Amino acid sequence: MIRKTLFWLVTVTVLLTVIGPLLWIYLTAFKSAGDIFTTELKKLIVFAPTLDNYERLFTDHPFWFNLGNTAILSVVSTIFVMLVSLPAAYSFARWNTGGGHLLFVTISTRMFPGVVAAIPFFKMFSKFGLLDTHVGVILLYVYFNMSFATFLLYGFFREVPGELERAAMIDGYGRMEIFRKVVFPLILPGLAVTTVFCLIWSWNEFFYAFLFTRLTARTVTVLVSSFWGSIEVQYGPMAAGAAITILPTLVAAWFMQRYIIRGLTFGAVKG
Repeated sequence: MIRKTLFWLVTVTVLLTVIGPLLWIYLTAFKSAGDIFTTELKKLIVFAPTLDNYERLFTDHPFWFNLGNTAILSVVSTIFVMLVSLPAAYSFARWNTGGGHLLFVTISTRMFPGVVAAIPFFKMFSKFGLLDTHVGVILLYVYFNMSFATFLLYGFFREVPGELERAAMIDGYGRMEIFRKVVFPLILPGLAVTTVFCLIWSWNEFFYAFLFTRLTARTVTVLVSSFWGSIEVQYGPMAAGAAITILPTLVAAWFMQRYIIRGLTFGAVKG
């Protein structure tokens, strides 16, 4: 009885910790200013819903334009990352390309805080006219995600037995056929996990988007942060913007959860 009670207590605590902030965002998005700042405990949950926050978000701010920028930057950069990281990780895992040194150099780009590279990148992008451009932000996201994706995929490729590829070679398969018909299906869960992680990181990235964009390539995270002013904090539009912004990543994670779970447990059980 005590173990069951503790189990449910821990479960409810974890659920409240995870779901609580999301629930609060969505409740705030439909509250009026008076209900947001009320001190009455009853009105924290029971209130008259309103769409004023969404109306202000859509009419007073270029929300859809910035959300479109976020989608373009995230999807395009993730595609480029996968196109480069997939063969790179396979090469590191199967042939130890570079004798381990090249892999270390690749991974080392994520060993320092991102702020360290901000000034060199800013000066370089300013010289080449890449500030506040989609190309510039995509290059940044590819740079930061490529090492992360390569490292993850490298671990997944290492879990695929080399005997399977050698057996396929005996059957007459070429290297590309082996990768496409033997290795790729086995690595698909790991690829899904890596893709989702890179996509979510690019979607939520704020620091470099704030430094390197102004209007043309500004992302939705920068727009939402602009509601926090020195004179007024627009909690309503901020919550409405956050409520819409987090939906795509939640939906993507929901539909790919089967692959994500398989990818996270890939190679955990060995015969």
